[in-house]
Amino acid sequence: MAALAASPAAASQATATGVVEDIRDHGAKGDGRSIDSKAINAAIRAAASRGGGVVAVPPGRYLSFSIRLLDNITLALSPGAVIEAANPDVHGANYDPPENYLEQQFQDFGITHVHNSLIYADGAKNIAVVGRGLIHGLGLDRAGPGDHWWRRDHFQSAKALGITPRELAIRNEGEAAQVGRANKTFGLMKCRGVRFEDFTILQAGHFGIIAHGCSNMRVDGVVIDTDRDGIDIDCCRDVRITNCTVNAPKDDAIVLKSSYALGEKVLCEDIQISGCKTSGYLMGSLLDGTYRPSDYRAPDDIGVLGRIKMGTETVGGFRNVQISDCICTNTRGILIGIVDGGVMEDVTVSGITLRNPVNHPLFVHHGARMRAPEGNPVGAIRRVRFEDVQVSGADPRFPCGVEGIADGPVEDVTFSGIDVASAGGGTSQDAARDPEYRRVTSLEVSYLATLPAQGMYARHARRLTVRNCRFTTEKPDARPAVALRHVDGAIIDNVHSSAPAGQAVSCRDSRNIAVEDMGRLA
Repeated sequence: MAALAASPAAASQATATGVVEDIRDHGAKGDGRSIDSKAINAAIRAAASRGGGVVAVPPGRYLSFSIRLLDNITLALSPGAVIEAANPDVHGANYDPPENYLEQQFQDFGITHVHNSLIYADGAKNIAVVGRGLIHGLGLDRAGPGDHWWRRDHFQSAKALGITPRELAIRNEGEAAQVGRANKTFGLMKCRGVRFEDFTILQAGHFGIIAHGCSNMRVDGVVIDTDRDGIDIDCCRDVRITNCTVNAPKDDAIVLKSSYALGEKVLCEDIQISGCKTSGYLMGSLLDGTYRPSDYRAPDDIGVLGRIKMGTETVGGFRNVQISDCICTNTRGILIGIVDGGVMEDVTVSGITLRNPVNHPLFVHHGARMRAPEGNPVGAIRRVRFEDVQVSGADPRFPCGVEGIADGPVEDVTFSGIDVASAGGGTSQDAARDPEYRRVTSLEVSYLATLPAQGMYARHARRLTVRNCRFTTEKPDARPAVALRHVDGAIIDNVHSSAPAGQAVSCRDSRNIAVEDMGRLA
C-alpha cells in the first residue's frame, strides 16, 4: 500500500476498482540480483483479471526483462523503487521478441517495434505509470539495425525472394541478433488513455518513451537523463507533454514524428509541448546536479543535440501543434519540417528561451528524401508561427531560417518578437555566400554551412513575415539582417540589427517584398 502515496491519481484508481497488487506478493525480491519481471507481470495480470487497478512497486531494485501493461493498470512506483533493465549479455537474451516483421522498413528498426522494450503496451487502454521511482535502462541497447527500404542499395524484397517478411528479417543478420534484446525503456503501440507522471528515467537505451498511434496521452513531470532519444511521439493524437525535463546530448530530447511504422499514413496531430526543459549535458550529470558538458560532436561535427524537433519521419504529416514556454540550454535549436512527404500545418512555437544553441535557433526545412512508399508525393509546409523567443549565445554561423525546395516552397511562416544575441563577426565573403541547395535531404540543415545573414535566411518560401525582431551581435557583422533568395511575398517590419546602413535586407531572385521600419543598433 505504500506505493499508493506516490500518486493521488493512483489512490483514486485503487479506490474506484478496489484492486491493489503488491509485486512482492507475487514473488518480486527487489534485491538487484533476482529477475523480477515474471512477478511484476503476474501482478499486472492479476489486477487486470479483476478489471484493473494499481500494481504497487515498493522500494527496492527490481531487475527485469519485458513488462507488459494491460488495460486499466496503473504501475505505481514508490520513492526508492528502481526497475532496472536486465543485461542480455549477462542475464540471457530474454526480452520479448519484436512483434512484427515488415518487408519494407521506412524507419529505423527500433521505431518499427515496441515489444522489445523494458516496459510496453500494445493496444491497451487507460494505463498509467506514476510515482517518484526510477527506471534505469542499464541493460538496454542504444542502437540497432537501421532502415531497409526500396531506395536503399541493400534492400531485399521478400516477395522477390519468395519468402515471408518474417523469414527475410530473420535472414538479416542484424535483425536476427536483436531477438531477445531490447532498446527502449517504454514502447507504446495503439494505446488510448495513457498517463505518465513524476518518475525518472536514467540511461534509456535508444528511446526513453516512444508512442505510435496513441491517443489521449499525458506525460507530466517526467525527468529523463539519457544519451539517445528522450520522448518520441509518432502518429499520435491528443498528446500533452508538460513540465518534463529531458537531457539527451547524443539525440533528440522531445521529437514528433509521423513514420510508416503503423503500415499506413497517419497524422501526428493535436499535440502540446509546454513548460519543458531540454539540455545536452553529459548523461547522468542532470541527475547528479553537476551539469557537465558533453564532448559529443554528432556526425556533422557541430556538437550535441538534445533539442525539440518535429519531422525526422514525416510520411503522415503534422497538424495543430503547440510548443510553448520551454527552456532549451546547451542544445541544438528547434527544427521542424517535412522530408518524406506529408503536410505540416498550423504549428505555433512561442515563449521559448534558448541559451547557447549549438546551431540555428529556429529553422523550418522542406526536403524530398522520400523515405516512404514508392510514389509518395512531395509534401507541404504552411502556417507556422514563431513568437516571443529569446536566444542568447547563438553561433553567428547559424541564424534562424526557412529552407524550402523549388517544387515545394514553404508557405506562410511568421517570426514575431524574436530576439537573438550572437557573437557576430560575419564577413563580406560570408554575406556573398550562396549556400548549397539540396532537394533530396534529411531534416538536418548543417550542409548549408555559414549563412549569408545575421538573423534570418530564407530560400524557396512564400508569404514570409519577419516582424518586431531584434538581432544583436557582440562584434561588427558584415552580413545583412535578413537574406531572401527565391522568396515570393515577404513582409520585413520593425527589424533591428547591427547590419550596415542601407544593407539590412538582401533580396535575390525574389519579388513582392515589403520592407518597413528597419532600425540599426549601435
